[in-house]
Amino acid sequence: MRLANKVALVTGASAGLGLAIAQRFGTEGAHVYITGRRKDALDAAKASVEGRVTAVPADVTVSDELDRVVDAIRRESGHLDAVVANAGSIERTNFGAVTEEHFDRTFDVNARGALFTVQKTLPLLRAGSSIVLVGSVAAVKGDPGAGAYSAAKAAVRSYARTWAAEFGDRGLRVNVLSPGPVDTPIIDGQSGYFGLDPAALRKHMSTLVPMGRLGLPDEIANGALFLASDESSFMTGAELCIDGGMAQV
Repeated sequence: MRLANKVALVTGASAGLGLAIAQRFGTEGAHVYITGRRKDALDAAKASVEGRVTAVPADVTVSDELDRVVDAIRRESGHLDAVVANAGSIERTNFGAVTEEHFDRTFDVNARGALFTVQKTLPLLRAGSSIVLVGSVAAVKGDPGAGAYSAAKAAVRSYARTWAAEFGDRGLRVNVLSPGPVDTPIIDGQSGYFGLDPAALRKHMSTLVPMGRLGLPDEIANGALFLASDESSFMTGAELCIDGGMAQV
């Protein structure tokens, strides 16, 4: 029970990595607050998380909705011990087809959403708390069709360095969790760009990973648990890559 008596927020927890992280936090004893844009998916996610869980529908790109999340946490728990800024999305398009709308959507959820999630929850974080920003190996890889996404995730990596320096005197830690390709529904949405069906795309992505397979959501959740727990108490401003070696070799 590595998160016993702790209060955690996981954004974008309706499915995929966010859901796996919320489920792991629940089994480790945390009171988990989860957010997502679709109430039906969020309700289903809530039912799958053990222990004490509170679901608050919210879009991290909408300031008023983030305020509603913070208000709910303040009323019910009064504080936070961990924030996992996980909400994100990828929409692949070649450079010549990038539009202002595509750029704004990508940066709104991946970069802007992470910043204001942390800014608005900061007053609730107690000394010793952990902020986990979910990045991506795309931030350091040349990934065709993912220019805006990769740049947004590079901004997330930069946030961790800056905030680790800014928040250190408050006793807060800030780290980045950067997955490689993981077998989640987000892969399905990229199949059109590659001209492959989802199964073929998963096979193709596996060939890009030195370990020869996709990651599993639970493997990423293990990393999030480590960063959120006291086991990483002397770690801040760092990046934990769980990528099967994709960005390492």
